[in-house]
Amino acid sequence: MNEWGPALAVILGIVEGLTEFLPVSSTGHLILVGHALGFTGDVAANAEIAIQLGAILAVIVFEREKIGRLVSGAWEERVALRSFMGNGQHPTWTACLKASAQAHPHFWFIVGLGIAFLPAALVGLLTHGWIKSHLFTPHTVAATSIFGGIVILIVEALKRTDRVLRLEQVSPIHALYIGLAQCASLIPGMSRSGSTIIGGLLAGLDRKVATEYSFFLALPTIIAATVYETWKARGTFTDEDFLALAVGMAVSFLVAWAVIAAFLAYVKRHTLRVFAYYRIMLGFVVLLVFH
Repeated sequence: MNEWGPALAVILGIVEGLTEFLPVSSTGHLILVGHALGFTGDVAANAEIAIQLGAILAVIVFEREKIGRLVSGAWEERVALRSFMGNGQHPTWTACLKASAQAHPHFWFIVGLGIAFLPAALVGLLTHGWIKSHLFTPHTVAATSIFGGIVILIVEALKRTDRVLRLEQVSPIHALYIGLAQCASLIPGMSRSGSTIIGGLLAGLDRKVATEYSFFLALPTIIAATVYETWKARGTFTDEDFLALAVGMAVSFLVAWAVIAAFLAYVKRHTLRVFAYYRIMLGFVVLLVFH
């Protein structure tokens, strides 16, 4: 099946929804499925990126109450922040910012998301064309799947002290570390979710908090990438192609919604080792198939 249309869009939507928020790389799986079905080239790459928007809509719907609370809280805190910064009660800017982080957690959480978004966005703008031309291959996915699996096993074996137990406690400094880790996800197979969750664990976030933060960071990251790539590729698609994209987005939305709920419940009680083993096995299977 290499003809782009609703049937293929349904398959890609299922794959996207299943893998976007798990630490196994949705892009890597879409590349593998595309090659297995004979669906490759510019249309394939652009379609795979566009279908990600459905998974992002699932996050917005699933986390709508928390998103609303964070945004409204940040909006209210920005007013209080002005008088707080100018009251002269703190001897240094460092002390002032530290106190503000405790007094205005919603505001600084939103600021932190922007900080976390920037590293991968900047690196992606500079390198995406080259990566898309040279690294969107099964062999790259195989190698990065194995490597990423080994990294997960190493990080899970470390003795960590979780200092951040609530989402609102994620500071701009934590966000910067997670944003730098997200740069690894620009390489197909490394996994955006996996990179950000591992970055969060190393930064001291509880596993559930690191997982949920990866969902929130996906919002600006994938929306920006999807809009940018879809706009660039607007001449590639016909009206029928856009209908197929809508089908793929709808399927990925429904599947991703279920996966988000299940994954959050899973990480409350379990490590990420099962995903590491899966990645390593997948990598070796892909190397055997595409040798």
